[in-house]
Amino acid sequence: MLNNYEEFTENQIKVLERFVTSTTGNVFVLRNLPEVIKGALFSRYSRSTLGLRSLLLKEFILNDDTAFNAITGKQTDVDGTEGQAAAIQKAQNFYDRILDGYGDDSIGELGGAHLAIENISMLAAKVVEDSRIGGSPLEKSTRYIYFDQKVNGEYLFYKEPVLMTSAFRELYLKTCTDLFDTYGKLIPPLTALIEKGFPKDPQISKGAYTAALRAKVLDCLRGLLPASAMTNMGVFGNGRFFESLIQKLNCNNLAEMQEIGRRAYQELSKVIPSFVRRSDPSHKHHKAYAQFLQNMHQEIRHFAGKHAKEAPALTTPGVRLIDKDPDSVAKVAAGLLFSSSSSGLGELQEYCRTLPEEELNCLLEAASSARENRRHKSPRALEHASFTFEILADFGVYRDLHRHRILTQERQLLSCDYGYYTPPEIVGTELESEYHSAMESAKKAYDAIKLELPEEAQYVVPMAYHVHWYFHVNLRSLQWLCELRSQAAGHPTYRLIAQEMARQVSLALPPFERFFKFVDFDGYELGRLGAEIRHEEKQKVRI
Repeated sequence: MLNNYEEFTENQIKVLERFVTSTTGNVFVLRNLPEVIKGALFSRYSRSTLGLRSLLLKEFILNDDTAFNAITGKQTDVDGTEGQAAAIQKAQNFYDRILDGYGDDSIGELGGAHLAIENISMLAAKVVEDSRIGGSPLEKSTRYIYFDQKVNGEYLFYKEPVLMTSAFRELYLKTCTDLFDTYGKLIPPLTALIEKGFPKDPQISKGAYTAALRAKVLDCLRGLLPASAMTNMGVFGNGRFFESLIQKLNCNNLAEMQEIGRRAYQELSKVIPSFVRRSDPSHKHHKAYAQFLQNMHQEIRHFAGKHAKEAPALTTPGVRLIDKDPDSVAKVAAGLLFSSSSSGLGELQEYCRTLPEEELNCLLEAASSARENRRHKSPRALEHASFTFEILADFGVYRDLHRHRILTQERQLLSCDYGYYTPPEIVGTELESEYHSAMESAKKAYDAIKLELPEEAQYVVPMAYHVHWYFHVNLRSLQWLCELRSQAAGHPTYRLIAQEMARQVSLALPPFERFFKFVDFDGYELGRLGAEIRHEEKQKVRI
């Protein structure tokens, strides 16, 4: 254990104990400090000879300019949170001066916040989650929560303001309402149907079986929910993430995204104002960013309209590998050798290209044979291999796979142009005709609206309709995605996508098959059942 060379008086120790987990050790955690102070403290820390605790005392706690006591609540304010907000505002110039003084955007990663975003559409949730790095989103689940509840006699779906003031108002309201009606109507009969087909094993608890049954039913019917269906999100992110997110939301063409951006900026400014100030629409950085986006999109649309030719896309649901590097096996092998060698990477790549297949396989096997489960992360050398996949699958699958952030992905607008997914559980039953009827009615509404309002028309698209997107991903990230998303508890449709990506890479480059050894290729009737049983067993142990 390293020694701590700082010495504090008894009074200083009493003060510090409130804000650090240890006043003597060289490893400790900050606590009871607002994000604005933690971020400024760490940014100042990088250019100070003082230890963090000494710095906290000298430049923050004992500095009147920081309004430290008021912000941390050490002194009781009559006006409570309003007094704290006023103190933060008072100290704003001080913190901005510290942050601006370093001129490094990474400083924005030193403070963060938990942001709740409630009653937004599923379409908006995807826009929020599209900001990948620096944020951790969590969204209301469609497999554990029933979405058929009403408030004041109305289903919970977003009333898009442009549509609500257009000639499509009644069509939009009726289509979304009918989709929710069908969703709610089919829950009881489908539950009975699946229960009859897969009766409860006497050895399995009622709680685990009921939870797995509910998940199966809701997985089947989630395709009826329109993209306008309201959801709730929790997002933890650092300041840099939120600044970028708000800028993107403000520049989005849809009114809902702009409103979320405005409100997010308003609320985050109360907690981490120094980190999101550049996302204020009036700030020069935001204005420049907005102008850049506008010019870029305008040029690309012009080029597409003038030069790009329509080409056949995927016509049936599935995934196809459209790009790979045949030299990636040698590159991965060289990456594995690099840290244990004194050679250059280029020379190692040349060396690995000359290795006999048997020796190359032995090297790759050394990087995979010791893995005992999917949580054993493979070495970074796997990131030297990358693949591009084109996918056509229902919007529900996209929602699940979209959350993987260490990859590049883009989608086209939601539409009803590529057909829709029908759960096999309802095929050939009396429920099938009602499902198809709701889907076809939604397509008619979409086709009518998209002629005038193509972006707003997305809100009426049910989740079962297929969306066209691509993944560009390295082998290490793909390994994690395929092994995670193929597990028994996953939704059956995205399990197929994960399985197929692993298959196609293994066929294209057989030496990489060993890295997918925990991909689950089996099929399951009640996929959540095993997970629910394990959950109950853990609960019993805790009790």
